[in-house]
Amino acid sequence: MKNLKLSHEWLVKLLPEGLPCPSSTLISGPGGSGKPLIGFAFVYDWLKAGGNVLFIALQYAETKFVKTSLMQLYNMDVENYQGKVAYIQFGHDLDRWEKINKNTLRANLLKPDIWEEAIKEAESFPDHSDEPGTLVFASALNLLLFSPTYRETNLDKIEKLLLEDKRRTYLFSVSTSAFGKDIKRWEKAADNLMFARMEEKMKLYLSIDKINNEKVEPEEIQVPVKREILEQIKEVAEGTRKREIPEIRKI
Repeated sequence: MKNLKLSHEWLVKLLPEGLPCPSSTLISGPGGSGKPLIGFAFVYDWLKAGGNVLFIALQYAETKFVKTSLMQLYNMDVENYQGKVAYIQFGHDLDRWEKINKNTLRANLLKPDIWEEAIKEAESFPDHSDEPGTLVFASALNLLLFSPTYRETNLDKIEKLLLEDKRRTYLFSVSTSAFGKDIKRWEKAADNLMFARMEEKMKLYLSIDKINNEKVEPEEIQVPVKREILEQIKEVAEGTRKREIPEIRKI
């Protein structure tokens, strides 16, 4: 196992040795607390290292937010990484999946068999990368638990993936505002566990609980993110809650 070298000072302070890869990482915390913004810092270093990134942003209807966030936060233009990036959009209205363009597909990720099928298909879009390989960055995975039909199956599927799958490096963010007890299973299963929280004054904080399943000395740092970006994240989270969750509850 190797470590991804990190470049952002605030992240290096918590992870001086970098992020182990391949491994599974879970960023856990209340809804709207800015967890994807922390994930984008790892994405930045992964792309800079020559790896491929597969984005699965369940809460964003379009890829635009991913691209805009990386530019606003880390001055990274994803368009400069053609052949290194692919997207899977959440399409719970689909039976299986459909290709949108050369690097994007929509998939009904509620269905557990479609999850792996969609990842394999999307993984074929970018050019091959030996090292550091493929990073699968998925946010708002808690949405999968709102389906009464697929909740238990998805709970088991993600738990097993976090525990066992070392074909890729996985970086997931999940809200604990609902199904907190179930999500603790994912927290236990992940190799690396981080917690995010946001204060009322729009300040984002990050702490590390474990790395490679070993507890680390507790330390919390403030993540340098502008207030307007944090407000935007909270707005997106609220919009998702109102738009997506009622529909998923019907499935």
